[in-house]
Amino acid sequence: MNQQGGKPTGREDDWWRQLYGDRADDTGPTAARDSLDDRFASAAGAVNQRSGTGASVPPPRADADAVEPASTFPAGLPRPPGFTVASPPADAGPPPPPPPPPPVAAPERPSPPVEPAAPPRPLAYVGDGPPTYAAEPTALPPADPDDLDDLVADTVLDGAHYGACTLRAVSLRGDSARYRGEPRRDSLLTARFGTGDHALLLVAMATGARATPGAHRAAAEACHWIGRAVGRSHARLSEDIRGARRGDLKSGLHRLTDRSLGKLRASAAEQGIEPEEYAATLRCLLLPADPACRTRVFFGVGEGGLFRLRNGEWQDIEPRVTDATGEPVVGFGSLPAETPDGDRLTMDLGITTPPSPYDPAPEPPREPFRFRASVARAGDTLLMCTSGLADPLRGEPALAAHLTGRWSAPEPPGFAEFLADTQVRVKGYADDRTAAAVWEA
Repeated sequence: MNQQGGKPTGREDDWWRQLYGDRADDTGPTAARDSLDDRFASAAGAVNQRSGTGASVPPPRADADAVEPASTFPAGLPRPPGFTVASPPADAGPPPPPPPPPPVAAPERPSPPVEPAAPPRPLAYVGDGPPTYAAEPTALPPADPDDLDDLVADTVLDGAHYGACTLRAVSLRGDSARYRGEPRRDSLLTARFGTGDHALLLVAMATGARATPGAHRAAAEACHWIGRAVGRSHARLSEDIRGARRGDLKSGLHRLTDRSLGKLRASAAEQGIEPEEYAATLRCLLLPADPACRTRVFFGVGEGGLFRLRNGEWQDIEPRVTDATGEPVVGFGSLPAETPDGDRLTMDLGITTPPSPYDPAPEPPREPFRFRASVARAGDTLLMCTSGLADPLRGEPALAAHLTGRWSAPEPPGFAEFLADTQVRVKGYADDRTAAAVWEA
């Protein structure tokens, strides 16, 4: 038989037609069905006739109609009619063992999955012993059903990435306030004004006066007032930062700060309380979104901390009250005395600065104004915080060492990591903590 499509030969055609050709007479149906031996004999005869040998076909075996023993019949299947089991001869002996199964190529066993390393457990506290209060919040502040907007969340977390810097910011209730069910006195505001490279980021944080019922409201108002003032003047502020006009910046931000805190004093008068009972510290950071501008501007009033982590060491760059004019400190990354264009920068060495174009002059300040403009370097981490974190950072070397190890990595921490880092507790320091850290790419 040739491949399909090939030219057939005569002898092959004769054999094929004898078996399946159209010339074979149809015998019609028969009363008995063809047995397997009948079909074998018919095929053998055709083959012998084709070969011309005349070889005889061996007679069928006597047990041709026998089937395999029942032990080899599939279990559970019905047996056909007339099914019989032939017994093996007596001298046949035991049946030969079945042939071994063909070898099966076993698939390569997959390697067990590698278990990821367990993340390090966050550090709970540093120092000689655990703090007095529990690590987690205990009591919620009381709520007024008619003034639910007055409620303050226990923890606020925020962040962003613009230009060459990555920002992380957090404000969390202190251990003592959590235990007593008092609201968080610290307030945090993060905002972006403008778009593109001309955008300006503001981080503002405030702390209300201790042991006063409206401390949290005063802190929130201080942040909102300075946010409105900076937002309305953000275009000019951004230009002054990019142009390194330090004198104009310091004068203008001083007036904006005094005017915002003056509104707090006016609010206290409206409520019929003393201004000292409705006051707040205020600390702010301005970050230009332009990646070509590395100038970072700090300003504010009141206690807190401004630190820089550079080359694995913390630098306390908080402007001192005695030189609250913010004169640059050599070696601390402050602005140079001269711009690349040759413009001299005002150092405020006791010289009265001209009026600022930002806002009308407010009443005289009640506390010294703090200001510093510095140029960041790649790899720096700048930290601005309230006293709740600044005090233990200055007073407990183990906390500074811990944050040095955590924040010296090439990549800034994520939100959860930053929260865990900033809430490492120190015995004897239980105030609210608010912090904003900037990682320089």
